[in-house]
Amino acid sequence: MIDNFLFSKTKIPLLHKALGAYATRQKVIAGNIANISTVGYKRRDVEFETNFNEALTLGGATPLAGASTQPAHIPINSNDPDQLQARISEPTEGTDKLASGVNNVDIDMEMSELAQNQIRFKYAARLIAGTFTTMRRSINGGGSGA
Repeated sequence: MIDNFLFSKTKIPLLHKALGAYATRQKVIAGNIANISTVGYKRRDVEFETNFNEALTLGGATPLAGASTQPAHIPINSNDPDQLQARISEPTEGTDKLASGVNNVDIDMEMSELAQNQIRFKYAARLIAGTFTTMRRSINGGGSGA
């Protein structure tokens, strides 16, 4: 109950989902790299950022609360952090070209994606740590928060 009161007012739920998505992307990229010489392997990717950015724009807060009494009702707030999911897909662009000679995995692109993903993960982890530091300082009365 207290976690709903404290953490739902912050971006921690969104950042938690982001860390999970980045961990999933790390595994998917590692799988792509591991299968670079596998004949017929199709490159996979993780889709997450579009929905994450929309939810982050709202600050993770529900701007309008409502209840659905029937499954056919249109959801009032589709940007609920609990609804955010990383989705593994097989991109269709570039599938006709064989980047490695045997499949559509391009090692240069995968290494670039790996580096970008690592930066995103570290940034999200720092944002979460900063949020907890701010909470600790608030609880301690604005001191150093040791």
